[in-house]
Amino acid sequence: MNATSRKSRPLHRLAAVLVLAAGSLTALTATTAPAQADAQVCDKYGSVTTPGRYVVQNNAWGTSAPQCVNQVGDGFRLTRADGSVPTNGAPKSYPSIFAGCHYTNCSPGTNLPKQIRTIGSVPSTIAYQYVGGAVYDAAYDIWLDPTPRKDGVNRTEIMIWLNRSGPVQPIGSKTGTTSVAGHTWDVWRGGNGQNDVVSYVAPSALTGLSFDVKDFIDGAVAQGLATPDWYLTSVQAGFEPWQNGAGLAVTKFSVSVG
Repeated sequence: MNATSRKSRPLHRLAAVLVLAAGSLTALTATTAPAQADAQVCDKYGSVTTPGRYVVQNNAWGTSAPQCVNQVGDGFRLTRADGSVPTNGAPKSYPSIFAGCHYTNCSPGTNLPKQIRTIGSVPSTIAYQYVGGAVYDAAYDIWLDPTPRKDGVNRTEIMIWLNRSGPVQPIGSKTGTTSVAGHTWDVWRGGNGQNDVVSYVAPSALTGLSFDVKDFIDGAVAQGLATPDWYLTSVQAGFEPWQNGAGLAVTKFSVSVG
């Protein structure tokens, strides 16, 4: 995320930043449309179901400027991203694709929320396309909570930053480095007053990743940010833009919670 709770959010995704935007969040209401080949979504919190039964959401929670996403297969492209916000604050949106439940919007047939202790593995594959002339991060989000909640802000957010462009950084401070999923990451820890955030930042841009989400969840448990009795509620892949961003895309997204 991240600056605050982001991703969703009205609070739901204020995510990765030095300074978090203050304010109370209100639950988002989103309508999931039937699966279709391609669809454009320009409503602030609009969403559409993909052929693979994931959900693409526009999620322009932090801006009043126009923003649109085009769902293409099990992915999306940010086709309009007007406006900008200060880079020392929260991002303007979190256009993304997700599996699970986000502010009462659940992907069709999902088995999330699911208790961590009952999860064996969570294989996932993602691919990104980047553009120049924009300030953003490319983040994969993993949300954990003590309860099987399907609405509101979860207690712990795990962010995986595959790329960042411009003077932005995760919430909190850098605590060290670690190796997960075959890569070395800078690790950042912080909080926004409503949830804890741990961010794994790639030192150089990655355009894709095939990995087991459970490895990052186990890391959060080891750091005391969750327990095996908590629940995985959703996984999401998208972008947090601060300035511009048209052309950014997630071209592949898949996840299976076993």
